[in-house]
Amino acid sequence: MKDLLIRNLASLATSTGSKPRGGKEMGEILEIENPWVLIREGKIYRIGQEELLQEAPDADILDATGQTLLPGFVDPHTHLVFGGTREEEFSMRLRGESYMAIMEKGGGIKYTVRKTHEASFNELLENGMKTLKSMAEMGITTVEAKSGYGLDRETELKQLRVARELNEAGLLEVVSTFMGAHDIPMEYKGRDKAFLDYMVDEVLPKVIDENLAEFGDIFTEKNVFSVEDSREYLKKMRDMGLKLKIHADEINDLGGAALAAELSLTSADHLLKANDEGLGMMKEKGVIPVLLPLTAFSLKEDFARAREMIDMGLPVAMGTDYNPGSCYSFSIPLMLSLGCLKMGMSPEEALTAVTLNSASALDRAHRIGTIEVGKDADLILIDAPSYRFLTYHFGMNLVTTTIKRGKIIHRK
Repeated sequence: MKDLLIRNLASLATSTGSKPRGGKEMGEILEIENPWVLIREGKIYRIGQEELLQEAPDADILDATGQTLLPGFVDPHTHLVFGGTREEEFSMRLRGESYMAIMEKGGGIKYTVRKTHEASFNELLENGMKTLKSMAEMGITTVEAKSGYGLDRETELKQLRVARELNEAGLLEVVSTFMGAHDIPMEYKGRDKAFLDYMVDEVLPKVIDENLAEFGDIFTEKNVFSVEDSREYLKKMRDMGLKLKIHADEINDLGGAALAAELSLTSADHLLKANDEGLGMMKEKGVIPVLLPLTAFSLKEDFARAREMIDMGLPVAMGTDYNPGSCYSFSIPLMLSLGCLKMGMSPEEALTAVTLNSASALDRAHRIGTIEVGKDADLILIDAPSYRFLTYHFGMNLVTTTIKRGKIIHRK
């Protein structure tokens, strides 16, 4: 791979280190004016100035006059692979129907499950690749992808195999999460534990044998899975080798945050209704809160308490929650704006949330999430002289160039 030299930058902005940052540290951004950056073998090799021309005389040159270099955005929570869309359901919510009421009528997740059953592998793959290309235009370089629209062995495996092929295609890094416990199919209604046993006995072994997922997840919510059943299921997934996440306290405060802390999960996601005790336990156990403001915006719900979480010392991450129902969007610009304007975050905290802390929520902060020598060259250029324009010029996609492991994958 040929060296790449980025020159004439207005600035570079990044968090630093390989551990998630909370409290005051979350707002600490290293900003360098007028740097040059040399990329070699897909890694950040050196940060300097014009002298780098002598070190790499044959490098490809990327002129970035007037632009700012940032770490590539990391989206730690999506439902990337699915069939069908639910635009009518969105209209129903605007007419006053609640998300849970629509689910109870057979809509919601169950509708997407039917459409994902019907979709072929190639259809899901084609749609997924189209989405990844659009994500790259938004500056996303790493994205998590959950299953959960199968609720049976073959469709869950189909989703995960599509995600694996998307990752192998190499455009973006796709991190797979097994979420067979996303809902309860009609044939198991009233037999929640039996369905979880089916997932453990019939689906998980195949997921593990084919190395189809790195993480496991469950939707712990009223009328879905209880804290007690979630606890046992999460333990079994861990015993089989998966790292763990949880959909926690999104619609009701069931104690999902406390469960995440009890089991020392990698992350707890949503947390719109999480109580202070559970959040405090998460801090003590090092569980990363992944907040999803686009979903709260779409559902017209109160936003998660990012300001209070950060002040408690929690290292807040943000994800888009891209899915066909509650959040048919992966707009990083809108997410960053909502993080600041509706959740009380500073521009610096928002940048950390979507880079270093999100990388930590996917257990990848040792190699992505910051601009530091030795880390993967996952980088973006924005058409602005400072990172502050990400939230100041709100709602606008300022990304001009996206680089994944030293390779330009998008250029405007």
